[in-house]
Amino acid sequence: MVAALGQLEFLAGRSHECDYPESVKALPVCTKPRIPVDGDSREIDRMVKETQRTSVSIYDVFEDVLERLEPTHIVTQIQCEVCAVSLRDVEAAIARGMKSKPRIVSLQPNSLTDIWEDIRRVACALGIESRGEDLVAELQGRMGLTGHKRRWPVPLPQPRVACIEWIEPLMAAGNWTPELIELAGGVDLFGKPGEHSPWMTWEQLKGADPDVIVIAPCGFDLPRMESEMYWLTNRPDWPTLRAVRERRVYLADGNQYFNRPGPRVADTLEILTEILDGRGPHEGVGWRQPAELSSR
Repeated sequence: MVAALGQLEFLAGRSHECDYPESVKALPVCTKPRIPVDGDSREIDRMVKETQRTSVSIYDVFEDVLERLEPTHIVTQIQCEVCAVSLRDVEAAIARGMKSKPRIVSLQPNSLTDIWEDIRRVACALGIESRGEDLVAELQGRMGLTGHKRRWPVPLPQPRVACIEWIEPLMAAGNWTPELIELAGGVDLFGKPGEHSPWMTWEQLKGADPDVIVIAPCGFDLPRMESEMYWLTNRPDWPTLRAVRERRVYLADGNQYFNRPGPRVADTLEILTEILDGRGPHEGVGWRQPAELSSR
């Protein structure tokens, strides 16, 4: 978001998860998770829940690094204390006082409207309000064209979509994702616009029998998602699902697109539109079919 606002040169540090654009990887890292993140979905879920029961946060903020960087602004979030370093983490880190007395800019993106407001909030904090308005207008225009392309000139059938944000246990994508699915021409079966991602059961997924299944776990790229498909494919009823029979199951890069409420929501909409159309330039990078289907 900061880079899209043209302020990349002023970034002093980053979180352990900030990796786009590529150049930010050279910046000092100011945070780390308290749990190992290389386990499988079930193990990560177990450790997160256990840590939440016994600790203030699942993240550490490096107070010494922040003090050395002397930031004038710190951008953080209060949308989810599991997904990323939160406002509470940052406030705790600077509670003893920092010489630079940074202004905390806290974002809360639960919907597309919230994302636009967060862009404006960052721009306002940086004194570039007009650039924020320009960026919002640019993204809204781009996404309007993408959504319109799906419906013109003849409206196409609306596929029923299950978008999975965590695979074991199962969680559906919520917040802004249902809006993107609708813009792409689909009907979201589980997520509610503006509401947090809901847990769901295998029985619910099987009972809904979606036309399309999009699997985009939080923080997972395509290869990692592929390596965890066994949680689904090992279920005896997996082959009976309509989306599996009709080869309409897709892996999507949750880490780079679906789970990031910033300017790349426009790319996420393009990916969803391509998935529902069955083709597009993001294929192979932002999304693809799992190996078990693409090899048939």
